[in-house]
Amino acid sequence: MYKYETHLHTSPVSKCGKCGVRSTLEFYRRLGYDGVFITNHFLDGNINRDVFSHEPSYRELIDFYFSDYEEGVQIGKEIGLKVFFGVEMSYGGTDFLVYGLDKAWFISHPQIMDMKKSAELPYLMENGALVIQAHPFREASYIDHIRLFPRCVHGAEVINACRTDFENKMAGLYADSYELLKTAGSDNHVGPKIKQLAGMMSKQPINNENDFISMVKNGEMTLFTEPNPLLQTQQNLSM
Repeated sequence: MYKYETHLHTSPVSKCGKCGVRSTLEFYRRLGYDGVFITNHFLDGNINRDVFSHEPSYRELIDFYFSDYEEGVQIGKEIGLKVFFGVEMSYGGTDFLVYGLDKAWFISHPQIMDMKKSAELPYLMENGALVIQAHPFREASYIDHIRLFPRCVHGAEVINACRTDFENKMAGLYADSYELLKTAGSDNHVGPKIKQLAGMMSKQPINNENDFISMVKNGEMTLFTEPNPLLQTQQNLSM
């Protein structure tokens, strides 16, 4: 089986990312993953604007946004790990994972920044993207209330390694009730220091984002979650 991380943040693009691209990718390669999707926070979320000494233009932000992914592609070729592109878009603490659109598409569609999510998400889908509501039942002090968009997404992330069992269970019930596709991901912000992992496996390798979209839609991928084996090894050595 081929293993993939579908929800991953890196520094410096995601402001909340605590680990750089190389260290993160080397970690996944060491674990035997075939590939990862770098899904940093988009311009409507926790992108790291501190790197700019001026108010950046949309194009400057897009160039910066893609920089971690572009670095990742080169590192992936060097170490033997496939690196794919994804996006995490946000609205008041409600997040969406978007797969299948490239840099050229985002450069030519700046109008998405002015669209309501109820209009933007279907628009992304119409343009070929796979749209997944991430951790739909996440609870946190900075989230005013839970928002669900069942008519504006293809699916829901029903296993998120950083969320509670209860939140993931509720996400599963949500997906079942609305007949949504199901995905799993780690939501990794800390690279090798993450305690629990989650992702998706397939019998056939993924070669590009469209392969992933097709396999998810056709039910050809299996969800999994597991403890970080490297942390377990370190703990055993210290005992």
